[in-house]
Amino acid sequence: MSEARARTGHMAMSSAMPAEGPSGTRGRAAPSPRPLLDAVRQQLAESGEEPTPARVAAALRAQGRLLGDAEVLGGAQELRSELVGTGPLEPLLADPEVTDVLVSAPDRVWVDRGAGLELTGVRFSDTAAVRRLAQRLAAVAGRRLDDARPWVDARLPDGTRMHAVLAPVAVGADCLSLRVVRPRAFSLDELVAAGTVPPGGDGVLRALLAARVSFLVSGGTGSGKTTLLATLLGLVPERERIVLAEDSAELRPDHPHVVRLEARPANQEGAGLVTLRDLVRQALRMRPDRLVVGEVRGAEVTDLLAALNTGHEGGCGTVHANTAADVPARLEALGTAAGLDRAALHSQLAAALSVVLHLVRDRGGRRRIAEVRVLERDAAGLVVAVPALRWGLGGFVQERGWERLRVLLGGAW
Repeated sequence: MSEARARTGHMAMSSAMPAEGPSGTRGRAAPSPRPLLDAVRQQLAESGEEPTPARVAAALRAQGRLLGDAEVLGGAQELRSELVGTGPLEPLLADPEVTDVLVSAPDRVWVDRGAGLELTGVRFSDTAAVRRLAQRLAAVAGRRLDDARPWVDARLPDGTRMHAVLAPVAVGADCLSLRVVRPRAFSLDELVAAGTVPPGGDGVLRALLAARVSFLVSGGTGSGKTTLLATLLGLVPERERIVLAEDSAELRPDHPHVVRLEARPANQEGAGLVTLRDLVRQALRMRPDRLVVGEVRGAEVTDLLAALNTGHEGGCGTVHANTAADVPARLEALGTAAGLDRAALHSQLAAALSVVLHLVRDRGGRRRIAEVRVLERDAAGLVVAVPALRWGLGGFVQERGWERLRVLLGGAW
């Protein structure tokens, strides 16, 4: 779909937006009447032919109504974007700055360009149009979305993460969420320029990867965990083999030797399930130099900790947590749910992981590394996250865990 965006972005932009609105829509081809478009859509669907611009235009003219060139052009563009693209969302997804597109109602389409949510001027004709798009995208991803199964979480062929919930489960209107995956990872210099990494902080991160320290990237939803992890994996030496295990394949590190494994849901008969825990176990048999779990969220935490305790240095992953201090408790909860008792979990954790990089999203929408913590045992033998570096006015400021972190980085600081 990413290639399709590049090819059809201009075309879709000239048809998907309203005649007037905050996004700027003047000078567009006039759309054809909605009942006519619905009839043509049905005709094209029944024919099974590829909806090329010529076929769509011919189908419009074949309806027996007198249409001007502008109406035919507008209708052809609108129908084609609905049938093979992402409809009115096409120009938003073609914007390289957009990370999320959120549809909460036919006339409420939001985007995130890295500075918080913005309401766009994009409109769907009605609720049925939102549902048709959501169901078609789900079908493209090989998933089912209907009244019997009113929600879906899937990855589209271009890597875009899709989530949809249909009414009446979604009260008032069908909801569609799309998270765009960048075709390439940011470089570390780009993250410094964007303000995600503090001035001088790139040296710490490079040393972290060079020393093969095992770490987790923590933070809330949308804080940039996957973005940062993909960038850091690009710093891994080219001679090393990276094996990724993910629920949804979102990590795309700039590295020549990456093996990507993706979990799979069960089919409609309940067969074919492949869990993240299955992937971690398979990854261990694939000679990884770096074992990476895209997001630690379940029983796979036990296999990851066991792997990092058996010679797999430099492993990493992400985890949802409100603060860096909450990470041990979060892992404890996951381990307990997987059948690992508290003492065993903390024993494994103390030997397996050393550092937590915590990301936050400030009120202005900027994603940044708020602090770096080291994992140490307390007097009771439990693992705690001790502050080592925090973001200050001029860059990272050293905290009481700095000496421990400096040792982990090879003592060169």
